[in-house]
Amino acid sequence: MASVPNSKAEYVAQLLLDRIVTANLDPGTSFGTESDLLKQFDVSRPTLRESLRILESQGVLELRPGPKGGIMVRRPGTDILAHGLSIYLRMHEVPFSAVLKAREAIEPALAAEAAANGTDEDFAAMQASIDRMGNIQDPEAFIEENRVFHSLVAKASNNNVMEIFWATISIVAVGEEHGVRYTPRSQKHVIEAHRQILEALKSRDGEEAAARMKEHVRELEMFVKKNYRHLLDQATSIVARQGRRVG
Repeated sequence: MASVPNSKAEYVAQLLLDRIVTANLDPGTSFGTESDLLKQFDVSRPTLRESLRILESQGVLELRPGPKGGIMVRRPGTDILAHGLSIYLRMHEVPFSAVLKAREAIEPALAAEAAANGTDEDFAAMQASIDRMGNIQDPEAFIEENRVFHSLVAKASNNNVMEIFWATISIVAVGEEHGVRYTPRSQKHVIEAHRQILEALKSRDGEEAAARMKEHVRELEMFVKKNYRHLLDQATSIVARQGRRVG
C-alpha cells in the first residue's frame, strides 16, 4: 500500500512521479511547462512549485530557468541515496567503523557474483584499470582509479540491486574524505590485491574471489586502525549531493 501524502504538494508530486514512470520518460525529456501542469491539476502555483521542488530534491526532475529552460526529466543518482543514508547514520551516531564493516559484507558478495557473471570485456576493463594504477603518481588520481576498479567489479556482478548498494555505501565509506591517504608502499599493496582479485575472477572461482576481496577490504580497516585510529569512532560524515562532505 502506498504511503499517504502529508500534504497536497506531496500528493501532486506523487501523481507527477506516477506519470513519469508510467510514460517511461527518458532523462532529458521535457515534462512540459509550469503553465501546462497548472491546467492539468487543480492546485495553486505555490503548491505546484513545491511539488516540483520535491521531485527535484529526489533527482527525478530538473528545473531549468530562462527562456530555453523548463521542467526536464532526470534519473536519480546514487549520490541522492548516499546523502539520505549518511544523514540517517549521522543522526543515529553510527561510527565510521560500522560503515567499513558494511563494505566488508557487500564487496565479497559482489566479487563472487562477478566471477560467475563477468564477461571478458569486464575483465579487460579491470586489467586496464590495474595497468593505469601502476603508472599513476598523483595520490588523488590513484584514489579515483581505485574506485574505478571496485565499480567495475560491482558492474560485472550483473546484480543491479547489489551494485546500487555498493555504489551508495562506497560514497559514505570513502576513508580518503576523512583524511586517509595511501603511501607509495600501500599503493603497491592495493595494486597487487587487485591483481589477485582479477585472477580469481578470470578463473571463475567465486569462493576465491570473495575471499580475496574480503581480505582486501578488511585491509582498509586495518590500515585506518593503524594510521588513523581516531577516525573509527567518529560519527559518519554527511555526504551532500554529488558526493561532497558537509561535516
